[in-house]
Amino acid sequence: MYKIVLLRHGESVWNKKGLFTGWTDVGLTLRGRSEAREAGQKLKNKGFIFDLAYTSLLKRASTTLDLVLKELDQEQIPIKIDWRLNERHYGNLQGLNKTATAKKFGLQQVLLWRRSYAVRPPEITPQNPYNQEHDAKYKNIKVPKSESLKDVVARVVPFWQQEIIPKLKNHQRIIITASGNSLRALIKHLDRISPQKIAQLNIPTGIPLIYEFNSKMQIQRHYYLADSKKLKLAVNRVKEQVQQSTK
Repeated sequence: MYKIVLLRHGESVWNKKGLFTGWTDVGLTLRGRSEAREAGQKLKNKGFIFDLAYTSLLKRASTTLDLVLKELDQEQIPIKIDWRLNERHYGNLQGLNKTATAKKFGLQQVLLWRRSYAVRPPEITPQNPYNQEHDAKYKNIKVPKSESLKDVVARVVPFWQQEIIPKLKNHQRIIITASGNSLRALIKHLDRISPQKIAQLNIPTGIPLIYEFNSKMQIQRHYYLADSKKLKLAVNRVKEQVQQSTK
């Protein structure tokens, strides 16, 4: 049996402020750091040992990973950074307040930008201070001007097929820390969720999600390391963030 851990980063500063973040590189709140440490403790209590870790180029994800590995006393394992695990690029919405944007453009339009499968937000302009086009860490990477979830699927699935599957088959124990939409894209692929139903998927911050596969890489089960009550509260918190931004 093969096993992998997926983890959405802890609460970020812009999560808390209700801003569209995307590729903007913001840190974790105190709550987010606490969520990461708690995730590490849960994994430690369940006896998880890792050979390799993956994260994105965004520090909210890499900091989450660092805190988890510190709790596990496994800071020495190799860490691979891959831009394909970055959050969805929110285009010219990056840096805007979600509630104010809904008031300006209308509820339905913002819901389309946030939760539809193939609709992209407006492309980011050169004048936008949160444009990463010339960010040094993206040298040799074509920074998108905007992305839909469909676009994220197009980069995450090859990452999974090229990077992860061969290593799982080689019995490497892996943890991935990433963002809400990059993980939604991966889960859509793994669970074969339709474009219509993926809009309803909410991934809580800081709670490890475990996938187990057989020798044919067929999913045997997947589950969160949280009791049902805590998981429900965490998922509802994500739902409320979406709903509040469109009120």
